[in-house]
This record gives sequence, C-alpha cells and structure tokens, in this order.
Amino acid sequence: MEKTYNPEQIEAKFRSLWEDKNLFSSDSNAISKNAYCIMLPPPNVTGSLHMGHAFQHTVMDILTRYHRANGEQTLWQPGTDHAGIATQMVVERQLATQDMTRHELGRDKFINKVWDWKAQSGGTITSQMRRLGSSVDWKKERFTMDDGLSNAVKKVFIQLFEEGLIYRGKRLVNWDPVLHTAVSDLEVISIEEQGSLWHMRYPITDTNEVMIVATTRPETMLGDSAVAVHPDDKRYTHLIGKTIDLPLTNRKIPIIADDYVDMAFSTGCVKITPAHDFNDYEMGLRHHLEVINILTDDAKINNVVDSAYIGMDRFKARKHIIQDLDNQDLLEKIEPHKLMIPRGDRTNAVIEPYLTDQWFVKIRPLAQPAIDAVKNGDIRFIPENWNKTYFNWMDNIQDWCISRQIWWGHRIPAWYDDKGNIFVADSLEQAQKQAGKGVTLTQDEDVLDTWFSSALWPFSALGWPEKTPDFSRFYPTNVLVTGFDIIFFWVARMIMFGLKFTGKVPFKDIYITGLIKDGQGQKMSKSKGNVLDPIDLIDGITLQDLLKKRTQGLIQPKMVEKIKKQTKKEFADGVPAFGTDALRFTFAALASFGRDIKFDLKRVEGYRNFCNKLWNASRFVLMKLEGETIDINVQLSTADEWILSRLQNTKTNVEKHLNDYRLDLMSQTLYEFVWHDYCDWYLELSKPLLQNDTTKAGTQATLIKVLNEIVTLLHPIIPFITEEIFEQCNVITSHNSTSLMTQSYPQVINNLISTKAEVEIKWLQTFILGIRQIRGEMNIPPSKLLPCFVQNFNATDEQYLANNISILSSLAKMESIDKLTTTEQAPESATALVGDMKIFIPLADLIDKNQEIARLNKEIDKLEKQKSQFEGKLNNENFIKGAPEAIINIEKERLAVTLSAINDFNNQLKKISSL
Repeated sequence: MEKTYNPEQIEAKFRSLWEDKNLFSSDSNAISKNAYCIMLPPPNVTGSLHMGHAFQHTVMDILTRYHRANGEQTLWQPGTDHAGIATQMVVERQLATQDMTRHELGRDKFINKVWDWKAQSGGTITSQMRRLGSSVDWKKERFTMDDGLSNAVKKVFIQLFEEGLIYRGKRLVNWDPVLHTAVSDLEVISIEEQGSLWHMRYPITDTNEVMIVATTRPETMLGDSAVAVHPDDKRYTHLIGKTIDLPLTNRKIPIIADDYVDMAFSTGCVKITPAHDFNDYEMGLRHHLEVINILTDDAKINNVVDSAYIGMDRFKARKHIIQDLDNQDLLEKIEPHKLMIPRGDRTNAVIEPYLTDQWFVKIRPLAQPAIDAVKNGDIRFIPENWNKTYFNWMDNIQDWCISRQIWWGHRIPAWYDDKGNIFVADSLEQAQKQAGKGVTLTQDEDVLDTWFSSALWPFSALGWPEKTPDFSRFYPTNVLVTGFDIIFFWVARMIMFGLKFTGKVPFKDIYITGLIKDGQGQKMSKSKGNVLDPIDLIDGITLQDLLKKRTQGLIQPKMVEKIKKQTKKEFADGVPAFGTDALRFTFAALASFGRDIKFDLKRVEGYRNFCNKLWNASRFVLMKLEGETIDINVQLSTADEWILSRLQNTKTNVEKHLNDYRLDLMSQTLYEFVWHDYCDWYLELSKPLLQNDTTKAGTQATLIKVLNEIVTLLHPIIPFITEEIFEQCNVITSHNSTSLMTQSYPQVINNLISTKAEVEIKWLQTFILGIRQIRGEMNIPPSKLLPCFVQNFNATDEQYLANNISILSSLAKMESIDKLTTTEQAPESATALVGDMKIFIPLADLIDKNQEIARLNKEIDKLEKQKSQFEGKLNNENFIKGAPEAIINIEKERLAVTLSAINDFNNQLKKISSL
C-alpha cells in the first residue's frame, strides 16, 4: 500500500472498475428470492447537484449497497426530471442575454433549445453522481419526458378524463404575472410584510350615507361585485338589498348579507371581488354575483373596465386610485397593517388570484385510498411523526390545478374544434377520429404541471403501463428517501396515483430526511451566500476560487473567512481535498431523525482523519503479514477472542440501525469499533502477541479476518477506500475477487461472542488506562518503565495478571508488578483502581520532586490569573447587563473549568510535596 492515503487516485480507479464490470446492474443476484428497489427522486435538469442531493444520494447508496451485499436483487433506479417552469426559466434567461424572447424564437425552436440544455445539465448531474459513488443502474437511466414515460402520462390523463376525475373549468387560480402561468398552492410562499389598510367610502345609492370598507388591495375595487355585511350586524340590516354607487366606475353593486363576514374586523363591511380573491369567489357563487376580471396576464389593468387606468401596472394603478379617491373625498383613512403576502417561490412576484380556464384533477376520490394506506400500515413514515403532517394536508386537500401556461413539459393531450368542443386522445389522429373528418382541430397550448408526471415516477420508470420484467420484479419499491418539504408536492401524489393505476402502494417506507443547513442552522441558498458545492469538498478548492464564487454571489465574504478558520492554519488557502469517502461518512453521521441538519466542515475533517486512521491501520496489518502463510484453524488468544466478540456485537448493532434507518447510529457504531476497539486496542495488543510463537498464528489470522470484515461493513458508507484495502488484503489471503461489491455482508456468528474474553480485556484496559492516567497527571514520560504494586486482589485478578503479564509490560511499560498483602504498607504512590484491586505506582524515584513542585506552582499561578480575569468580568455589572446570556454562560463555564484545574493541580502538589 502507498504510505499516504490518496483519495483522488483511488476514486478514479474504482469508478472505472465498477462501471466496466457492470457491478451496479440490477441483473446481478437475479436468482435471489428477494428484490430491493429504491427510486431516485429525479433531480431537476436545471444545473447541478447541491448538498441536499449529495446527502440523500449517500443515504440511498448506503441502503442499496447493503441490500445488494445481502444477496438481494437490487435496483437503484436513476433519472432526471424535466422540471417545467424551472428549466424554462433557465433557458429564457439564456435567451435574454442575447436580447431574445421565446416568443420571438417560436415554440418548436425554443423546445429544441431546452433539449440542448437538458443534455448539458443532465450530463453534469450524472457526472456528479458518479463522483459521489452512487451505485445506480446507469443502463436503466430515465428522463420524465422519455417516450415511454410520456406515453404513461397520456394514458393516465386520458383515463382520469374519461372517469370524470380530470375536468376543465374557469376557476380562480394562483397566477404568477412574471411567468404568465398558474402555479399550485405549494408553489406560493406567504410572507408577513408591512402593508396598509385603506378605508374607503362607498356612497349608498340615492342617499347621503356611505359605507366604509377596508381593503389591503384598493386597485381591485374596479372589479367589485358587492359589499357584504353580516346578517346579524344591526348597524347595517336596514341597508341589505340596497345598492352602492361604486366609486371611480359607472356601476351600481348590491349590499348583501353573508355569515362569512367578521363583524369585529374594521367596520364590518367587506368589498367583494369574486375574480380576485378566493373567499370572495366562493361568496360570489353563493350569491350569483358578476365575476369581473380587471387584470391582464401580466397584472396590468385590462380594458374590461372602462377607466383611466387601462394599461397601468397593478401597483401603479393602486397609487392613482388612492389619489383619485382622496381627491373625491372618498378616502377615510390609511392605517399601517401587517399582512401575509403570497409570492411565487421561483420569481418572488406577488401572486394574483386570477380567473382563467384551467385543467383540474378532482382529487378527493384519489386522496381517501392514500390516507387509508398510511393508516392501515401499508405505508409507513419514518420518523412516524410525519404521519400527522401528511394526514392534515390530505384531509383538507383541494382539487389540483394541473395546467401550466408554459411551453416546456408534457403538452396536454386535448384538442379543440372551432366550437370549443374538447377531444382528449393520445394523438391528433385519435382526436380526429373522435371529431370526425374535415373538422379542424387545435391542440391545447398548455403543458402539465411537472408534478403530474413525477407522480407516476415509481411505476412509469419501470416500464408501466407495459408489464415489463422490472415492473413485475421491483414494484412496489421498498423505500422512498426524500425531504419533508415535498411531502405534498410529490409524495402524496405518488401514493394517490400508484394506488389508482397499479392497485398497489408505490413504496412501503418513506424515510423523511432533515434539510442540510449551514453551521449556524441557516438554510443553504445562493441569496444567503452560504452554499457549499459537494464537489468542492471532495476535490478541494483554493482561496482564489472561493473568492471567485464570492464575486458570483454564491458565497458571502464571512463564509470565506469561516472556511479559513475551520480548516486550520495549514488550510488557510482554501478547503482541502477531503475526498468522497470523508464527505459520505459525514452525511451518514448526520443522518439522524432531526428536522434540520447542521453541516460543519470540522465534521468532514474528522472523518477524513478516520479514513487516514483506517488506511494506516491497514498498512500496519499488511506489513506484519507480508510473506506469511495465514492459517485460520489455529488457537486464539484472549485478545483475539475479544476483538472477534466485539465484532459480532458491532454487526448486530449495525444491522439493527440499518433496518431502523438510523444511519447516524450505524456510522457511530462502526466508527467506535474501528477507531477504539480495533485500532487503539487490538492493534496495540497484537504487537506483543505477534512476538510470541504461541500466539502469533492466531493473531495473524484474526488481524486479517477482522480487517476484511471491517472494510466490508464500512463499504456501503465509504466504498472507495474500502475497495482499495480489500484489494490489498486479497494479496495476503490469495483471494481472487473482482470487487468488494461482490462480497456478502458480514453475518453475526454467535459462537464467536465471548463474554469471558470481553470481561478479561475490559479488566486489562482499565489497568492500562489507570497507569496512563497516572503518567499524564504526574508528567511521567510515556517510555519510562514503572514499578508497580497491586493490593486487595482476588483470584480472578491474579489469573488475569498471570495471563496478561507480557501485554502489561509492553503496553503499560511496566518494569515489575509485585503483589502486596492486605497488611503491607505501600510506599507513597499514585493510585488507580481496577474493580476492588488497587494499583500503586511509587513516585519517589520517578520524578524530580523540586522540579515538579516548581512546574505545578507555575501552572497554578497561570490559572489563578485566568481565574481573576473571569471573576472580574462576572463581577462587573456593566458586563452582566450588556452581554448576551450565551456570552455570560461561556464565561461562567470557563471559570468553572479553571477552578477545577486549580483544584487538580493543588491535589497533585500535595502528593508530590509529601514524598
């Protein structure tokens, strides 16, 4: 093995090997009784993978590699989503740099441009997935607008239409005036903002009275159809049935009564604008009010209303309307008012309720079976608490607007004749057959919401509606790994469509991961400038390139400084190349059930250190065994039995944590076993055992056996480094294997669990740690041989001493170990305990008394000065009043640590002084 672990070389080597040997193929293990399938949530072809993708891909890859190693026929289905609005926006922005619009280019040429972008962006995504080690079956990669998936979309649309579950109607929708399309409720983000409440005077016809109505959107008054009051509001009962002279228009509108009106809000009078408010729309239906749309699709005042505001932007018109009302003494007052403003999640434009012809899915008949599937346990959420979120939304679900007024996407398979009759079919030819010969047909211009085709992904990607071998074998899939932010966008709709069109749930488990955030718990976003590119963490990035990203707005200046601090002095010029395995291990360790996941570069550095530790341990083992003949049928020492027993316990816990989706606990279990049990203890124990002819052969066999199982257990998390170590181990064991991926996952061997060995080695560890603690406290050099006395021992202690005398001499650097009877007096010593047995280390000849007293006094003086500083701050009233509570608590903690250290040093000083 190379002396230094080099991730870049190893990763390139095994990426090629895995694909050249087709090791990710779902055709492997085809004779298995069990099938295991994960559908990759298809990333949008709008750019590149972010940290959230890298995190979830790591989780899915760990599960896939584990089940593949367990002998199951395994498919991790890859693919990408066409992402209608998002992708069209990207390409439109590219055209804008050439001073061109899609309308100038034309629909067909524009669509060709988008396909070109898809080829480029999709290639970036698959390249990044390969860098991450994602073991998807690349030969089965799908795209949501592939022919097969498009045919599935048409079939579903046509069937739902024929069953009356898809309909077209003029209804109020969320309208994005920048994108010029309807958007779903889920694509609208409501944010509390400071606005105003305008109180307007509406004259009552043929009287001198006025009704004062309050509104946050005065421009919509041009479309008012009524003023409403509560039927029990005695202030206005005499006015119900009369009319209002609507200001700034030539219309009269009725005064109506409706229970919806809140008598306590403002004046208790509400203007009703059915075409521009969802609640008003429902009231308009109840009272048969006129529906007057006053806006164009880009939110300007249209010519439906004869007014001076035609062509004005809605907000400009608002200013003019307010001024005109004021001029006519019809503006009562203006009050500051906080309100929730609906904004498009992609454009940040204020969303308008807008009356248009759209296509809808009648969702309630589809929702109930999906609710029942979770209630009866056919599908389970992990963690279970997400059930409540799911049920809350599903129980209040509204019909789904599925049409979008854009060009990129699945075009709605509907055609119209000159009379407006609709013909839904999978092709123009089929629609023509329905309409009859000679009838001119025009296809609907709209496309389907991206989530419509995504809802079919678990079965359309497997070949449905054809009964393909993959669909028969892998559907229903086993687990969906996704974030909580798309439970409604995607998860619920997959369940509804899966049950409707296959009669089966699309997946059995839904593992909801947390969202990756920065070290301060802030969501990663370009606008915040705290985005980290996973490839930058794998390959490293120079400070110069970081600064370039800063100028592009991807990273804030303070983020650059933070990276410099976090990566220590030697990395002050940027982020080091951590390698893929270190990043993957970090993601696995963070995969708890928490809602938010704080990502910190220190964690990646720590797991890179783990990879280095594993590498160096493997080099040690292989060097010790080079040229040796390994005999597995040999007598084992207690230390050998102990590490094999610890390994079985580790395997038991790993399997449990994997089945529970607690990858954080799985990775922690493996980390502790490898770092502490194997590297810190067993490798050290092996050194004297390898020098003994009686124990050498057993230790050699155990070293390589445990190392082989370690890399196999770790492989799903850190696949690259484990492949390289396994390949090197093959040289020692003469094992001829193509790849670690072809090896079975280690199973627990119960007869290797040895409580006896674990108890004895625990005793040995406590003994050695006690000696090491004394060395540290008394500043005794690690290499200095120590005399030792033991007292108050029992028969078991005596047996353990006899068994392990050579190991104690080697690892604890013991000069001698003598036994004292209970009546013998030990010399002045430092003491440690192993159970009831006392260990004494005489200090008289081990240290220079005067020199040690001087050193301890110097340390105590330094700590006393620190103590005075901390006490001074905490006794300062100005500091206590002005400092944040967190800072005050830090100072208190520092004082407590200092006082504890002073106490420890004083105790040591007493011991030394008494010698």
